[in-house]
Order: sequence, then structure tokens, then C-alpha cells
Amino acid sequence: MDPITNPYAPGAGQRPPELAGRDEQLRTFDVVLERIARGRSERSIVLTGLRGVGKTVLLNALRSSAVRADWGTGKFEARPDQRLRRPLAAAAHQAVRELGHPRCDEVDQVLGIIKAFALRESPNGAKLRDRWQPGIDAPAVSGRADSGDIEIDLVELFTDIGGLAADVGKGVAFFIDEMQDLDAEDVSALCAACHEISQSGLPVIVVGAGLPHLPAVLSASKSYSERLFRYSRIDRLPRDAADHALVGPASEEGCDFTPEALDEMYAVTAGYPYFIQAYGKVVWDVAPTSPVTAQDIRVAVPEAESELAVGFFGSRFERATPAEREYLRAMADAAIVNPVEAQADSHGDGAAEAGPAAYDRDGVQEREAVPTSAVADVLGRKPQSLSPARDALIKKGLIYSGERGLIAFTVPHFGRYLRTQS
Repeated sequence: MDPITNPYAPGAGQRPPELAGRDEQLRTFDVVLERIARGRSERSIVLTGLRGVGKTVLLNALRSSAVRADWGTGKFEARPDQRLRRPLAAAAHQAVRELGHPRCDEVDQVLGIIKAFALRESPNGAKLRDRWQPGIDAPAVSGRADSGDIEIDLVELFTDIGGLAADVGKGVAFFIDEMQDLDAEDVSALCAACHEISQSGLPVIVVGAGLPHLPAVLSASKSYSERLFRYSRIDRLPRDAADHALVGPASEEGCDFTPEALDEMYAVTAGYPYFIQAYGKVVWDVAPTSPVTAQDIRVAVPEAESELAVGFFGSRFERATPAEREYLRAMADAAIVNPVEAQADSHGDGAAEAGPAAYDRDGVQEREAVPTSAVADVLGRKPQSLSPARDALIKKGLIYSGERGLIAFTVPHFGRYLRTQS
């Protein structure tokens, strides 16, 4: 079929495939916006899930909902090497401009506070040429959100922005992607600010997205964090939503899939939105006519997997050092369930503490999470000696620890990829 009209190519289509099956999250967010508009207090929102489940696409969709509700919005992606002030100040600047407050003096006052908050990014005594300028067309206001203590400053910043939004009957939402990469001190400050805003009833919320261990990061920062956020686990799509993600874009181009083709596609993608889009793109290019058949899927699989091996899996694997790659390969081997473990699990004992097991496409039964001790056994090393590699991989976002003593890949099918590489 015509590759120019490929509906699965990045950026193609009116509704990206990754968003299929997320109606519940969209409806919930609309309720949150409406409750806050009526002066009710609401919790901020945290989306968690593996790579490739469509968290960023959903985050953008939620921001679009806030824009349609006439809210002020700002979005940024957290990075391990960057503190919170600079990206949050830029997001706050945009959000205040979107509010459309009619009184310029009050807007300038808040913009001046945002500028003062941002200028604290530069250390005291820094030369003028080394100081970051936030590009806010208002004079900095001293004495507010500029103490240098990020927790105090963030509470004051959110309070003043919330007051400005309340004046015009609107709200402000900050959208933070890769939220688990925030500095620990910034996470603590963000929790404190969300707590203060919730107590005061001001119309400001934070919508964060991150890896599955993000709730643990928040909980480690503030013990009351579970009361601050509405947590939503974003997982792979169920069969009906996965079929819709595939068939919907194709039908707009006059193409259909046979039932057998849909069976085959779900088998290779396991319902992960990123894989649906990646395999769908190649299937569209290789399928000669409509409807797409199961044979078309099988022909497309090698090419799609070659592209994923370079762009999705390989690019991440290349970021690891040799010692870290050794650890990743050992994780992949440790995840395989041998027949003795499978028999033990069937009786409710054995290695069940390592987490649930599932079969991959090759018929290999593997666990989602594995004990760190099992990885050490594969390598013939003591667990303590592997801590530097494990911690570095967690910081790079390649693995995560959902609970003490267990680790898992952040990327679906990563273990299978590693086992297929020489």
C-alpha cells in the first residue's frame, strides 16, 4: 500500500494509536477539571508505566483537555542533570500568559515573582555572563519565591499563581514527563507545594508521568504523598483496544485487517501501543492490498524487529557500559523460569516471590521482576559487588526496582531482545 499515506508513521493520523483505550483517564481528568472549576479541592495526578505504553501521548492529551477548558498550562520533561527551577519557571511563564488575566499589573506582579524564582537558579556571586536569564518581560519581584530554599519558594510560587488563576475563575496545570528523574530535593518541594495548594483550595494541579517506581520515589520523599496524588497505572492495551488502535487509522485510508491478521498482530505486539505503531508502519508498507492478512504480518515482522533493534532497544542498550550490559544480560537470563520453578509455582511455592511469569513470543516463560540475588547467581558474583552497575542502570532509566530486592526492565520485551543478541 502507498507508504505516503501510512497512518502509522510518526505524527500521522488525527488520533495517535497510543491513545486508544485511554478513555477512562481522559474522563477522569475532565471530572478533575470540572471539580476544581467549581471550587472543590482535588488531588494532583501521576501516570506510571513502562516505556512504550503511551504515557507521553496521554500526558499531551490531558494537557489539550486543560487548554480546551481555558486553563493555563505548562509542560516540561525532567532530566537527571537539571534542577527544577529553570524548566518549571518556563512552564509557569507560559501558563500565566495563557490565563488571559485582564489586569496587567497583577499579571506583571506574578511574572516578576516567577522571574525571581528562576533567577535563584544561578549561585550567589555568579558573574553576570554566567547568570541564566529567563526571558520574562517583567522586573523581578524581591521577597517572594526567592529565598533560595526550593520548598519555601515553590509553595509561594504555586500560591501566587493559584491566586491569579482564581481571580478569573480558571486553573493552572503543570505537566511533568519523566517525573522520576527529578532531584530528590525537588521532589520533596513539589510534594510540599501540592500539599499546601490542596489545603488552601487554590486551582493548581500537577500531572506527572513516569516509570513504575515513581510512587515509591514520591513516598520516600514525603510520607503523606499517597494522599496528594491520584495514581493511574498505564499498561498495555487489552485486545479490543489494541485492535481499535490498529484498525482505526487504517479504516480512514480504506484498509481493513482480517481476523487472523489481528490475532497475529496482537501476538507480536502484546498490546503495547509503541509496538502496535512500529509493526503497523511496516505492515502497511509491505502489504500489497486490503485486507491485510496474517501472512502480511509475518512478512513484516523481521523488518519491524530490525528497526526496533536499532531505534528502540539498541539505542538504550548502547547507553550502558560494558559492566552494565553484562548486568542486563544476566537479568534477561535470570528472568527465565526453568521447569523446576514452573512446577513449584504451580503448587504455590518456589520462586513466586520473584513476581508473576508470562510467556514471550518464543514460548519462553519469563518473570517480570527478578531478585537481585538471582542476577548475582547468574554472574557468579556477590550482590553487593553489583550494586554500582544496578544503581547506574536505574539512573539511566533502563531498569527499576518496584520493591526491595527485585528489579525489572523499564522496556517491554527487553529481555527477549537481549537473549536474541550475540
